[in-house]
Formats: sequence, structure tokens, C-alpha cells
Amino acid sequence: MDLKQKIRNIPDFPKKGIVFRDITPLINDKDAFKFAIDKMAEHYSGKKIDAILGAEARGFIFGAALAYKLGTGFIPVRKLGKLPYKTSRVSYELEYGSNEIEIHVDAIKKGDNILIVDDLVATGGTAKAQAQLVEKNGGKVVGFCFLVELEFLNPRQILKDYEVFSLVKYDKE
Repeated sequence: MDLKQKIRNIPDFPKKGIVFRDITPLINDKDAFKFAIDKMAEHYSGKKIDAILGAEARGFIFGAALAYKLGTGFIPVRKLGKLPYKTSRVSYELEYGSNEIEIHVDAIKKGDNILIVDDLVATGGTAKAQAQLVEKNGGKVVGFCFLVELEFLNPRQILKDYEVFSLVKYDKE
């Protein structure tokens, strides 16, 4: 199945010159969504993964489905102030400013093998912050899994110390 055919391109969103890759048609198509999750699971089958970590909101969709398929737990990463229990957080830089993400302090046990899953990787900054969160809490990042990779933004440069797997790649805007 060609998953690119299930991703809608929206020009000039959120600003002029950007082509937004809208995955909602893919997740709305039961066959395409199942195919994507099955392909991700196939890639990680047999690897020791203690939990999958996914950031809100679309990382929850793919991360939770993949965790179910692989028979492992799921760790939600939230924006600052959204989790009800004690948290561990990291700050990271954005193009214009900074942001913080957090997890519950008991989400990762020392030595846990964590797979980080999200819908899309652009520059890799948010993904790198998620890896820092895992490592700060004693876990080991076994890799990153993305539905979509924007290769032309070179996210693998910032993620060079990790395995990166993606199903759909765009080599130009």
C-alpha cells in the first residue's frame, strides 16, 4: 500500500511556503491505519522494548496502537502542567522560543528499553527532547519510529546517535 496516497498535502499551512502533511485521511482509513501499524510492528518484532513513549497528541495515536500490537506499555509525554502526578521534565529550543515536556516520575524504570513513536519528524528537536527525557529518567532509547519523515529538514542529523525508522519519506517540501 502506498501510504503517501493517504496523506493529504495542504499548501501554505500553517504559514505561506509550508506544505502541511495531514495524516487524518490515513488514520480515518481502517486499512491504511492497520497497514501502517502492522509495518511498524513488523520492524520492531523480536526487539526488547519495555515501553513505548509518545508525545501528545498524534504520538498518542501511533504509540498506543503500536504498544498494543507489540504487547508493551505506553508512556504519554505531555506539555508542561498537563500530568496530575509528580513529573520529570526537559526544556528544549524551538525556532522561536522554547518549550517543556514532561512524564510521570515513575513512568520509566532504570534500564528500561524505550521506543519513541510519533506521527512525523521534521527537524528532530522535539524527538531529541523526548530522548533526553528517557535518558534523564534512567531509560535507554532503542530507537525512533515515525509514520512520516521530512528528510529535506535533515532530522537524522540531530538524531544521529539513535536508530530512526520511518514509513513515509518526503525528500522535498
